[in-house]
Amino acid sequence: MKKVMFVCKKNSARSQMAEGFAKHLGGGLIEVTSSGLEASEVRPEAIATMKDAGLDISRQTSKALSEFKPEDFDIVISLCGCGVNLPPQWLTREVFEDWQLDDPAEQPEIFPRVRDEIRHRVVRLIETLQVPNIA
Repeated sequence: MKKVMFVCKKNSARSQMAEGFAKHLGGGLIEVTSSGLEASEVRPEAIATMKDAGLDISRQTSKALSEFKPEDFDIVISLCGCGVNLPPQWLTREVFEDWQLDDPAEQPEIFPRVRDEIRHRVVRLIETLQVPNIA
């Protein structure tokens, strides 16, 4: 089972939504957590917009990246362009991607659009993990 870390600046919205979708859609295929360059609070707007999509992330908590070890993860996804600020050992995992999504905290009206973009990207990520390697 692949271990995935979604990371963002404060682990308050984008990475929380990605964690919620990945846990729901990737059950049995991936183990998922999220963190931030610093911990904060899960934004109520993220909880509400995910509830609108049928997922409850109200029990998720914001965590700092420093609480985790990079070697415990196969896949690291940055959602905010913060890859340039990550320690190098996080960038050299099996897969590293920087999705650079707009920050809905700056414009709360875009939460639904960003949520849907995250769902699409999480689905694509899971699909790539389901393709068997052909030797």
